[in-house]
Amino acid sequence: MPEGHTLHRLARLHTEYFAGGPVRVSSPQGRFVDHVVVDGRHFDHATAVGKHLFHHYEGGLAVHVHLGLYGFFDTYLVPQGEEPPAPVGQVRMRVGAMRLGGGSEDRPAHYVDLRGPTRCDVIDEAGVAEVRGRLGPDPLDPDAGADRAWARISRSSRSIGALLMDQKVLAGVGNVYRAEVLFRAGLDPFRPGSGLSAEQFRDVWDDLVQLMAVGVETGGIVTIRPEHDHGDVPRRGADRPRNYVYQRDGWACRVCGDGIRHAVMEARTLFWCPTCQVG
Repeated sequence: MPEGHTLHRLARLHTEYFAGGPVRVSSPQGRFVDHVVVDGRHFDHATAVGKHLFHHYEGGLAVHVHLGLYGFFDTYLVPQGEEPPAPVGQVRMRVGAMRLGGGSEDRPAHYVDLRGPTRCDVIDEAGVAEVRGRLGPDPLDPDAGADRAWARISRSSRSIGALLMDQKVLAGVGNVYRAEVLFRAGLDPFRPGSGLSAEQFRDVWDDLVQLMAVGVETGGIVTIRPEHDHGDVPRRGADRPRNYVYQRDGWACRVCGDGIRHAVMEARTLFWCPTCQVG
């Protein structure tokens, strides 16, 4: 499932592509029937919170997208005067920026095709506020802070590994950031939230703020400190990021050499080092 940095990066890019003018919105797949409500409207901007993306339109309407496990966007840059490629496969929503061409038609400069989302529908700004209100603080929100999350974590008997994945506690943290930030902090993922000190959680929060911001800028998850990056090929392929523990079960820890372990925690696979993560 895409993690929070992916949605914030998409919000930044979609604002760059579409803000300031009308857009064409269609549903080649036919399942997003509400597209007619925003088709041709002025695109104000895009925002994200946690794993939710919002396209904000004139008149107080927004398209709410949650990518879920399988959703993703394809992006096309179409030169002036050329037609975009025909939709391929199950495209839930296509958005095209409109630019005045040399003739009588508007020509799109950018297109994005949305495939496989868990959610794609039109809501109003009150609905956007309702979504935001049920989520925990987002480390990528400069106005958010750790205190609200800490208030819940410090009283909880659930494991910190589970709490970091709870979007009502923290918004945007997924399985990769959960595993990696706990390793970097040297924290046992099975320790109850109430067993952490405020300083330990502050370190985790600050690390998430830094790491996820790098993710927005680069489009990838970068967690390994230079002294621990041995240039090895990740399990998922040479084009994938190197990790400390995520999907490295059975491999040697980069720091201590012990074997990385994995277990199922609240229906998601957890990865950790039993030697480094005992503090």
